[in-house]
Amino acid sequence: MAQGIIAKEVICMRKVIYPGSFDPVTFGHIDVAKRAVSIFGNLTLAIVLNPEKRGLFTLQERVDMLKQATKGIKGISIDTFDGLLVNFVRQNKANVIVRGLRAISDFEYEFQMALTNRKLDERIETVFLMSSEQYSYLSSRAIKEIATLGGDVARFVPPCVAALLRRKLSAANRS
Repeated sequence: MAQGIIAKEVICMRKVIYPGSFDPVTFGHIDVAKRAVSIFGNLTLAIVLNPEKRGLFTLQERVDMLKQATKGIKGISIDTFDGLLVNFVRQNKANVIVRGLRAISDFEYEFQMALTNRKLDERIETVFLMSSEQYSYLSSRAIKEIATLGGDVARFVPPCVAALLRRKLSAANRS
């Protein structure tokens, strides 16, 4: 029993990063974040700014969305970064990257990234968490497509995200 307590304390002392574009954040992202916090005790949601990808939401809008969507979850912090993930992980003195997997198709890409990150810094571990079955089909891309075509996304994203999607897309349609 004492070993279980010690192991749990060691896990909770680790700094853990869950990177993503979160454009927009979905219930699938939140599910993975909640489960990561239940394992590690703390989690930094790290929003990547990728200049190669043009997001629907600005970086600040994504920060605000994540803060609102996770405000009731203890142990979560929000940050942003650009550049290599391993550099961000090092700068934050973290040693674990959490990645969510929805399907086999996600695994191949994520597995390659995990091995590459390990080559860049062997002290950084990647932990994969499978999405809950009810969210296994969700993607930010699908949410944006549904919303753009006038569909209701309320079952897939927190209310604050659905409202922001409506505002963002109605403003785009007026332009």
